[in-house]
Amino acid sequence: MSTELLPEFIRQNYEVHEWKHACAILKVDFPKEWDDILAVLTAFRLNKSWITNSGGSKSQVSKFIDSFLYRRNWIEKEFKTQVVVDQNTIDTPTHRVDCFRNRVALEIEWNNKDPFYDRDLNNFRLLFDLRAISVGVIITRCDDLQDIFNDLGRGSSYGASTTHMSKLLPRIKGGSGAGCPLLVLGISKSLYVEDE
Repeated sequence: MSTELLPEFIRQNYEVHEWKHACAILKVDFPKEWDDILAVLTAFRLNKSWITNSGGSKSQVSKFIDSFLYRRNWIEKEFKTQVVVDQNTIDTPTHRVDCFRNRVALEIEWNNKDPFYDRDLNNFRLLFDLRAISVGVIITRCDDLQDIFNDLGRGSSYGASTTHMSKLLPRIKGGSGAGCPLLVLGISKSLYVEDE
């Protein structure tokens, strides 16, 4: 498996899964994007304050990852797509991708309802089939973080029907990403920092 291309720090501190040689494709065909992804994963720490303080419409986890990549010329991107049937054109816009650069799409699913995974994977499948992206990346959370949320009295805010690894993997194994190469990374307990 090409996950061995990931630095040891990332393999030790994230739950890593890949399909269709995503790591090899990123490293060889998209080295700048690969380096950016490795850099944000290496810099990231899960601060206690991000869990105990309400974050508003966007979590501090998403804000950290987004802003890190935006400083490196990634963008939030909505693709304008159309279907033409007998000279009738139907607009079929895609869902916005959190972070996009040079045919690499990255989504952050920290604490949404788990059907957001279906939306992301369908979007990756469509964009890959249309040759708009070459690889899809999802950063989410490991199941074992629930212990920390429970200890901090925030367990109910991170319930069983929200985005975490055991909700994502069956969807991918069932074929939801179709032919799109995927790299999936779960934030683990070892990245937790008591900053308060």
